[in-house]
Amino acid sequence: MNIILLSGGSGKRLWPLSNDIRSKQFIKIFKKADGTYESMVQRMYRQIRSVDPDATITIATSKTQVSAINNQLGEEVGVSIEPCRRDTFPAIALATAYLADEMHVPTDEAVVVCPVDPYVEDDYFVALKALCEQADKGTANLVLMGMEPTYPSEKYGYIMSGPRSGRDAATSTQSKLEVEKVLEFKEKPDLETAKGYLKQGALWNGGVFAYKLSYVLDKAHELIDFRDYRDLFEKYDTLTKISFDYAVVEKEPNIEVMRFAGKWKDLGTWNTLTEAMEEPTIGEAVLNETCEDVHVINELNVPILAMGIKDAVICASAQGILVSDKGQSSYIKPFVDKFDQQIMFSEKSWGSYQVITVDEGSMTVKVTLNPGHGMHYHSHKLRDEVWTVVSGTGTAVIDDKVIPVKAGDVLEMKAGRKHKIDAITELKLIEVQIGQEISVHDKEKHG
Repeated sequence: MNIILLSGGSGKRLWPLSNDIRSKQFIKIFKKADGTYESMVQRMYRQIRSVDPDATITIATSKTQVSAINNQLGEEVGVSIEPCRRDTFPAIALATAYLADEMHVPTDEAVVVCPVDPYVEDDYFVALKALCEQADKGTANLVLMGMEPTYPSEKYGYIMSGPRSGRDAATSTQSKLEVEKVLEFKEKPDLETAKGYLKQGALWNGGVFAYKLSYVLDKAHELIDFRDYRDLFEKYDTLTKISFDYAVVEKEPNIEVMRFAGKWKDLGTWNTLTEAMEEPTIGEAVLNETCEDVHVINELNVPILAMGIKDAVICASAQGILVSDKGQSSYIKPFVDKFDQQIMFSEKSWGSYQVITVDEGSMTVKVTLNPGHGMHYHSHKLRDEVWTVVSGTGTAVIDDKVIPVKAGDVLEMKAGRKHKIDAITELKLIEVQIGQEISVHDKEKHG
């Protein structure tokens, strides 16, 4: 199976865990059998591999998310990088060209496209495989997965479908899923209209679909003047922002839909996210016996005590603290939009960093490097840096001089000096940046 996972969005609705770099799909809240936690993207990647170990997985994402993806999934995962945001049609066209031109997937093969962040079980991925098999048949140009509604929602568009001539079922080694012809699409409705759609047997449009690579490549060439993947990548910032639904789906007469009645949740708000938590608290937190339906996520090294609270979510991170009624948590975005914040936590391909304090003329950061990983060789023009190694072992390089490092070592780099550090074991250090203008843009790479 060829699969494209759409990993987009910046984090506002799940503040303070998410920020402009750390989106919801990278937050580790799902408990595994061994007691550790995994993120949405890790969970989905693992589930795909359990159903189809040989699947070709490509993640379509912005360049700001690549470090987090490499940190959580490794550097071997396929990534189609959007140089800038241009909505879903350019992103899907670019990822399709990447599969054809860079991964050399034959253009008569089918590919499934789906969001990276729904909460699903293994039957969803069995259905994705069946969806891909249905697209391979070529009886329709697009095959959608329609989610069986569980309530009359105003958040989703709806798919109206009916029997097609030669009606059959998509076949898979593990399932038989009914396939119908798409008759009409409905926009997100009000509540009463949604109730009417459910009575008509309509399906939620969850943004999951399959097609042969040649189909979307042809559509892309109709709308965009480009030669191949690399040419499309180079001119990506000139493309018109347009959704895949508007550019392709709404104009395509030959579409099928496959019904899916398994578990499928869009964990886009705190209210829905806490429904997927297996326990009421993550991190250091205590709820007394009078609390009801309270969930706490605490990333700080201080305890949280909640007493007599009902139907609430509490979250504390380096980015801030949220205390909210669960129903009201859906309306968080306009308030967070008003915050002008320094990014306090980010995952990198080599590990992570967390800002501890920001003062006039200085910033203190806790850096964690994963074993066998290291920073790029770089320098800064406008700031000095001091590293104090807290734990672990590694090797630093300062102006081409190699220096073994261990806990307790202190290294000083004046502005202009080239430096990097590589971890042998997990390496933690405190980095103090000193300068009148401290900026993420003040960095020059050397090799």
